[in-house]
Amino acid sequence: MIQEIKNLEEFEEIKSNQASSLFYFSHDACNVCKVLKPKVKDLLVDIFPETKMYYVNTVNTPDIAGQQAVFAVPTIVVFFEGREYIRKSRNIGLQELELEIERPYKMMFE
Repeated sequence: MIQEIKNLEEFEEIKSNQASSLFYFSHDACNVCKVLKPKVKDLLVDIFPETKMYYVNTVNTPDIAGQQAVFAVPTIVVFFEGREYIRKSRNIGLQELELEIERPYKMMFE
């Protein structure tokens, strides 16, 4: 189950306190987002189990999207120890995402 972030305070707390977190910005009207979301989740479960995935609905929480400068969906933002390392928008390739997460992930967890 992917936890949905409900407010900016919750976002900031998770971002700051998790060693590794991935935030998936989307909304219900995005069909590409619906297809990509479970694939990203599977990638994390299978290869990067220490990275927790969170969902941010840009329609319900526009303040988070604005604060994070997310203007297109889907957008994926990956944080390690509270710092942004990866940002992908619109056309997201899973292999490319995997390669980008791999290096900082291995530095932290292996």
